[in-house]
Amino acid sequence: MNFYRLGDTMETNWDRSSWRRKTRRQMPDYLDANELRSAEKNLNNLPPLVFAGEVRNLKYELGRVEAGKAFLLQGGDCAESFEEFSADLIRDTFKVLLKMAVVLTFGGKRPVVKIGRMAGQFAKPRSSDYEAVNGLKLPSYRGDIINGIGASIEERTPQPERMIQAYTQSSASLNLLRAFSQGGFADISRVHSWLLESTKGHTGYKRFSDLATKITESLEFMRAAGITSENADTLRKVDFYTSHEALLLEYEEALCRKDSTTGLPVAGSGHMIWIGDRTRQIDGAHVEFCRGVQNPIGLKCGPSLKAEELIQLCEVLNPENEPGRLTLISRFGADSIGDHLPRMIKAIKGAGLRVIWSCDPMHGNTIKSSNGYKTRPFEKILSELRQFFQVHKSESTYPGGVHIEMTGKDVTECTGGIQSIHDEDLLSRYHTACDPRLNASQSLELSFLVAEELEKCFQP
Repeated sequence: MNFYRLGDTMETNWDRSSWRRKTRRQMPDYLDANELRSAEKNLNNLPPLVFAGEVRNLKYELGRVEAGKAFLLQGGDCAESFEEFSADLIRDTFKVLLKMAVVLTFGGKRPVVKIGRMAGQFAKPRSSDYEAVNGLKLPSYRGDIINGIGASIEERTPQPERMIQAYTQSSASLNLLRAFSQGGFADISRVHSWLLESTKGHTGYKRFSDLATKITESLEFMRAAGITSENADTLRKVDFYTSHEALLLEYEEALCRKDSTTGLPVAGSGHMIWIGDRTRQIDGAHVEFCRGVQNPIGLKCGPSLKAEELIQLCEVLNPENEPGRLTLISRFGADSIGDHLPRMIKAIKGAGLRVIWSCDPMHGNTIKSSNGYKTRPFEKILSELRQFFQVHKSESTYPGGVHIEMTGKDVTECTGGIQSIHDEDLLSRYHTACDPRLNASQSLELSFLVAEELEKCFQP
């Protein structure tokens, strides 16, 4: 690996353990060092979850996003659960993402790169080390890969063997996703029929149903021209990738492997990994690990990130200025995106850096409802997205993607949308262990509205 300059110090060659010499944040302190070593040894002996060729393919596709020739859709669970793991949930979330992708492809007249927050999204950063549960002060729940959500010290104590369970579940999830994406389940005609079922006859879906009808007409024309899923493989198969926040670095290190064709290190835990807003310190452990792997990297960008710090991070994480390598995921909130996104875009443009701009409209719009539930108003989510597109249009840059927390389940966690979920409705199906997610209906509604914004982007 190359050297890079950080202030007045010079960092030497990277290795997969070099993060251990840096400051660690948002990571557990395990009580039993022997148990930790045993879990790490077991993971080291297991096959990687994803492979170098898949990672290279994704980086190529993301390079097309950076060039304005494709659009990125990244979505899935806030934090995956051991308890709620099921084939049906994976299928339902995958279906929603496919429907969203069809809508975005039609609206944006561009292919959509599909990345799930799946098969690895088990760890969550927290704003506090402790939280009150039923009057008890307990260590914060940090995701099932680290500790349990139960209201006891035993549950909240970090357990290394949870990493093995997370690996096993991720492996099973990936097997199913590969089967769904390549085995005919993702056939465009099938996805379109799901789309029609979702919009027909539902109050408030009139203009979305009209768009679905236009897609129908396009497919009928293709069939008439002899282009069908029987003779065009791209109509019955999709490329689908996985991603997660690379928070638990013991897990990431253990699954890091060398690409047999290039000899370069690849994070074998997921196709794309990202660095959170709380762990993006330029001299921190998470940046150190991510700078050395060949995977596409995401960087969450919040209001506190200064322009000069952003430039430094880009140079460290993507020293070759490689297209498709780095995605900047803005997460400002509807009330502040206009204050922060323009300055960041100007800084990146001025430095001549190649990045993908994606919008996370979820995290900056989290509020507490009148009855005490953590929620996200759908109107605020849409407002941030609209401003994201508007800013990019005014700066003559490409709004490359969206990053959302969502599920295929019919939950009631975010208020608003066509379903008109109110504060009092939240308690009926509030299932998240951490942050509120868009349900299937809200996710689809969002995709129609993003498609409309994409269409505007390409109008003179």
